[in-house]
Amino acid sequence: MKILLINISLRPDSSVMIPPIGLGYIATAIDNAGYSFDLIDLDVNKQGVNVLEERFSQIQYDVVLMGCIITGYKMVKQISACIKKFSPEATIILGNTVGSSIPEHLLENNPIDIIVLGEGDETVVELLGTLKSRASLESCRGIAYRDNGNIVYSGARERIKNLDSLPIINWDLFDVEKYINGFRNAVDESSPLATKDVRVFPLNTARGCIHKCTFCYHAFKAYPYRRRSNENILDEIESLINKYGVNTIYFSDDLTFYSKGNTAEFVDMIEKRGLKFYWRGSCCPTLMQEDSDVELARKMLKAGCTALGFSLESADETILKAMKKKHTPEQFLKQSQILREAGIVCSTSLVLGYPTETAETIKRTMDCCIKAKTYPSVGYLLPQPGSWAFGYACENGYIKDMEEYLMKMGDRQDLYLNMTQMPDEEFESIVHSELKRCNEELNVGLSNDSLIKTKNYRKAKI
Repeated sequence: MKILLINISLRPDSSVMIPPIGLGYIATAIDNAGYSFDLIDLDVNKQGVNVLEERFSQIQYDVVLMGCIITGYKMVKQISACIKKFSPEATIILGNTVGSSIPEHLLENNPIDIIVLGEGDETVVELLGTLKSRASLESCRGIAYRDNGNIVYSGARERIKNLDSLPIINWDLFDVEKYINGFRNAVDESSPLATKDVRVFPLNTARGCIHKCTFCYHAFKAYPYRRRSNENILDEIESLINKYGVNTIYFSDDLTFYSKGNTAEFVDMIEKRGLKFYWRGSCCPTLMQEDSDVELARKMLKAGCTALGFSLESADETILKAMKKKHTPEQFLKQSQILREAGIVCSTSLVLGYPTETAETIKRTMDCCIKAKTYPSVGYLLPQPGSWAFGYACENGYIKDMEEYLMKMGDRQDLYLNMTQMPDEEFESIVHSELKRCNEELNVGLSNDSLIKTKNYRKAKI
């Protein structure tokens, strides 16, 4: 059985290359199960569909696997059409968020054969065995597929309860050096190292999220939050240091640290193991609210923490309630003050464009960022299928044609859908004006054309 894995490039024009953690887990699971496969990494080589056409004209594959986030729908459509053009008998398997969020639409509007729903580590291995033996797909839990014109759901697969049971990703399956060289372009100003000396790699500590934000959808949304043990996380970090000379870790999950006790244990274990590396992660804006928490923050700094991200999203209480966020602007400011006192750089993100957004709410949010001395990463509300925001957009006529909407989705820094009462031009002008004010007051040093597309988190210089 000839198997191909494809890593899709969502930003072929970007100099940043991010190692694909999701595909890394899938590739490792398949490799450990004894299957041989080819890998076409479009992202690390910044290539397009034309490369696939050349490969498919030379080699016939039995199974092709790929996946991405929802904004990659257009690429999925192009690639799946290309596969079937040259290999009409190939079985196309699609996973990740794009698959889990719109399985029926994908199967009805694209030549995709099977959708992997949720976690794919175990599902994909079983699915390959099912295809190899030509057994019925019905017995493989966690998939959706077409059968005689009907869409069939095989039933939910039980979640992976203990993430420590998963193997550490075998990055030898990928071009590690290219990724290290490309990922360093995403390193922000919190790093004490010169860019040329940074050897950075991403790592996931957890799956799922404790929050139910109304603007968000991800492949693990149906699962509870689960985190790897600190020992297991540090085992992987030590492996990356020893094997690839990594000196910086970017924790890429939605929530790296969920409690002060777990965070304190993590930094203590770094010291006990004698590990030396820089790192940044994420937490809730409510993690540190006591003045005494500055001591924990100082321990984090000593253990290599350079920056911590926690999302404000909005400083308007009505909008925060609509988002189902559990923090207040005051808590965000308190944590910012504690971390700054300890010497840790704070980063945050904003989602602008909820139906009640106005010039006043945008100003209030930027005022909060300025007070926190944190320049935000800003994105417009981009309703994702499976989220409350998407349902609202459909019900109120903002999205009339699902296929058309999916085909034009892209980066959140571009305004694709406006559900405020402000005209598009006015909305974008207000956002630009407020970001310009924030840039000037915090002395960030951004040019006017990069106020929203900053490429990475920017540090205030006041």
